[in-house]
Amino acid sequence: MELSDEQAAKYLHRCYTAADGLWFMKVEERYGFDAALEVDNEVWKVLPKLQARTLKSMLGAHRGKDALLTCLTAKLSLEGFEFEVEEHTRGFRITISRCPWHSLMVKSGREGLSKEVGTLICNTEHKVWASEFDEEVRFELKSQICGGDGVCTLEFSG
Repeated sequence: MELSDEQAAKYLHRCYTAADGLWFMKVEERYGFDAALEVDNEVWKVLPKLQARTLKSMLGAHRGKDALLTCLTAKLSLEGFEFEVEEHTRGFRITISRCPWHSLMVKSGREGLSKEVGTLICNTEHKVWASEFDEEVRFELKSQICGGDGVCTLEFSG
């Protein structure tokens, strides 16, 4: 029996999200929440570089805001985010209506920690994404689902 491409993708996605959550919880059990969040933040200083470079290669994108938008929206789609993009003269805005990471926090009964995790990790992750494409692009997290807002608003400009 062989898995379809869709089944294989679902399997790998499930393993990816499970590994992220499990290692965090194990570090937290041993060293506490603050230490786990600190280590998680260090991971998210590196993982976006790997993701961006892989998608650049796969999609034939290179530098600049257009390449960033192409690769970042591919990543968000692959991870199951629901979002819309609005381009403007200085960059673009991504409005997220469903964040699978926040949904996992809610599902696991850790919604109360979601804002603290989301604020730190989303800022780190998206700043790294921007720097992989153009050192002049700036990222600002304007709103957060995990902070009680209806949507997450990611602003890239420069």
